[in-house]
Amino acid sequence: MAGLVEGALLGASTGVLLKAVLEYIDEVMEYDQNLEGFESRVNLMEPMIREIEEFGRELDVPEEETKMLTDRQQESQNLIGSCSKTRRWNIFKRASKSKKIKKLEDSLVKFFQTSGQVVQIRDNKKILVKLNEIYSILNRRVCGPSACGAPAPEFTVGLDVPLHELRTMVLRKDLKEEDAKVVVLSGPGGCGKTTLASMLCQDAEIKGIFRNNIFFVTFSKTPNLNVIVQKMFQHRSFPVPNFQSDDDTIIQLENLLKEIGPDPILLVLDDAWPGSESLIEKFEKKIPGYRILVTSRSEFPRFDSTYKLKPLNDEDAMALFRHSAFRHGRSITIQDNLVHEIVRSCRGSPLALTVVGGSLRGQEEVIWERTLEQWSKGQSIFDSHGDLLIRLATSIDALNKKTDVKEYFLDLCLFPEDQRIPATALMDMWMELYNPDEISIDALSKIHELASRNLVNLLLTRKDASGIDGYYNEHFVTQHDLLRDLAIYQNNQECTEQRKRLIMDIRGNDPPKWSIEQIQPFHARLLSISTMRADETFSSSWNNMFSSRWFTFLYKSLLYGKKYKHLPEVEVLILNFQTKNYSLPKFMEEMDHLKVLIITNYGFYPAELSNFQLLGLLSSLKRIRLEHVSVSFLSDSRLQFRNLRKISLDMCKIGETFTNCTFNFAHMFPNLVEIDIHCCNDLVELPEGLCDLIGLTKLSITKCNDLVALPPKLGMLTNLEVLRLHYCTGLKGLPESVVSLHKLRILDISDCLNISELPIRIGELRGLETLNMRGCEMDHLPPSVKDLEDLKDVICDEETVNLWEPFKIHLNNGKITVLKEDKNLNWLSSLHH
Repeated sequence: MAGLVEGALLGASTGVLLKAVLEYIDEVMEYDQNLEGFESRVNLMEPMIREIEEFGRELDVPEEETKMLTDRQQESQNLIGSCSKTRRWNIFKRASKSKKIKKLEDSLVKFFQTSGQVVQIRDNKKILVKLNEIYSILNRRVCGPSACGAPAPEFTVGLDVPLHELRTMVLRKDLKEEDAKVVVLSGPGGCGKTTLASMLCQDAEIKGIFRNNIFFVTFSKTPNLNVIVQKMFQHRSFPVPNFQSDDDTIIQLENLLKEIGPDPILLVLDDAWPGSESLIEKFEKKIPGYRILVTSRSEFPRFDSTYKLKPLNDEDAMALFRHSAFRHGRSITIQDNLVHEIVRSCRGSPLALTVVGGSLRGQEEVIWERTLEQWSKGQSIFDSHGDLLIRLATSIDALNKKTDVKEYFLDLCLFPEDQRIPATALMDMWMELYNPDEISIDALSKIHELASRNLVNLLLTRKDASGIDGYYNEHFVTQHDLLRDLAIYQNNQECTEQRKRLIMDIRGNDPPKWSIEQIQPFHARLLSISTMRADETFSSSWNNMFSSRWFTFLYKSLLYGKKYKHLPEVEVLILNFQTKNYSLPKFMEEMDHLKVLIITNYGFYPAELSNFQLLGLLSSLKRIRLEHVSVSFLSDSRLQFRNLRKISLDMCKIGETFTNCTFNFAHMFPNLVEIDIHCCNDLVELPEGLCDLIGLTKLSITKCNDLVALPPKLGMLTNLEVLRLHYCTGLKGLPESVVSLHKLRILDISDCLNISELPIRIGELRGLETLNMRGCEMDHLPPSVKDLEDLKDVICDEETVNLWEPFKIHLNNGKITVLKEDKNLNWLSSLHH
């Protein structure tokens, strides 16, 4: 009987708590529409709760038997009431409060588990499952974006009719179960296929039917089945399976579709290339209400339903061109006939209109006339895809006057298609390759110049991500596939051995034939190798690349002797892959001039690297950037990077290596001056040995939420000029020794929610120029801040600016910058993959 009573009361009290949590989620949903589905899940539990509450009332349970749970309930209500007062757009504080709710929920879970003998055990466990789903979903939505969300189109024109027609095809009601349920949206490159598909996903009628079951996946030239299905699981906030094989992936995909299948499902596979029909068919399942939309430059006769996207008509083409060429009211006097001739030559291609219009924006009339003259010597702009590339090449002719900017544009083709390029990766590469003495902001200006010419898109994942104090981890570059093809086309005009850039997109297990049989040495300064499909076995073929057949090898030996090297001039090496294990190519040991190494894993799990000892042989190596890999290789105490100046670790598996650290940092990195650690979520603490790097001038640790403390001996880094700890929400405070960093110019503790006070002796940082403490929940400042004589800029928020009122008189020429709450949620997309 006692167990029955306890179960009833447990349900009654939990009902109150669930309703309060639901109210909190209602507020969160105002900034994240993807949480709509979660509300329905919680609502499904209410009838069950009411039934248990009614049963408890019938038993007339004494009040003293429920005191412990009532106390916890009151504590929960107080906390949730506090959450409700948190400002709507203050995502960071909501994340902090969310963790506190999670801790309280964990205590309730423990209470539920110890009450396992109640009659209502089944219903209680269901409630626990729903609670766990709510908090798991909430935390994922705060910490990361939807994995398969459709991009939001910006300016569109001429797509209303195609949208209606495509919607009609996708929503056909006369389809039988055995009929094809795949619709192919086909058209030439740059015609607006992705834009139209995105509009379809945002369409009110489509969203009303498919709701949270809309998946938008970039398919690209080298699709990976495992990664796509993993992202689909992540999009619906389901646990991501560890697939054992392709067959297992297909089974798990079918299970996912069946589980969400009672509701209609729309899967968009964007930018599919010829030859991928068999992979597309793997996504076909006989599930009622399940539809697949494929966008492709090519037609797929295997699928019956195809919608061909036509070029824009004259009126719409003119509207799009004018938006690009005369944007923001800035115009130059150009004869109408020139404008009409340019628009007519673009033949209704949205990409051509946008790119050409952007390249002519602000140009003198003579440039417009020269463009038309060049086009008049060729064929129609839409005669073929290759001809379109040639025509679009005139869009970068203006860059010939600025050779360096054109080189920067061509360098973008070294990165895989359909992937965001971190601005910091480009800046590292350009600073070493073109001008080692230029500062980072000069390299960033090249990105801005390319963006102003519509040759790239610059994405800022935070509204205030302006590169303040040299922090550019929130900056990304994207480029349309057609523009990447254009850069490759321009680069490949020279013979292979003379090209400045070698670009190898490897499929399957076979390296390009020219890499095996080439007799002359390659003179490339930049080498990019992408193994983005079936590359788990490719590492076994590294020995064949840049090697020779016996007669070629004999010729090389006689001609060049033992000093023959295949890639003697490479200064930048970019390796792109998506696999769990990756072996560095052995030919790297020949790269005596290699300065920059960029390794990026686009797979779902961090990759293990092998052959890393090769890097110890590269005396010229200055910068290493690793993304989404394990850094277990650092445990090899024999490694020494003699001239390495900077190491960047982005979303890497780093915690275990640093926790069990036994190597000598000073021996391994004798000349290191900069460390950048970003989004390494398993990093709990920094090894004390890091404090032996006395030459270090910049230490940046950002968005590492599990980091709880810095080494007590941090003050030994006496040459440190920049200490950036942005958004390390678990960090409790700064060590007292930080006041010994007398060369420190920049201290950034912004959005470190748990840092509640500054060191008492912080005034000893007499050289401090910038202090960024926005988003820190502080009640007071230590009196010694008045001694910060060189402080020029204090960055805070509306809640902490008042703390500086008593000290304004001591700031001399310093200013206080108040940044408002960031309402741009694009920053969520920086947390991956």
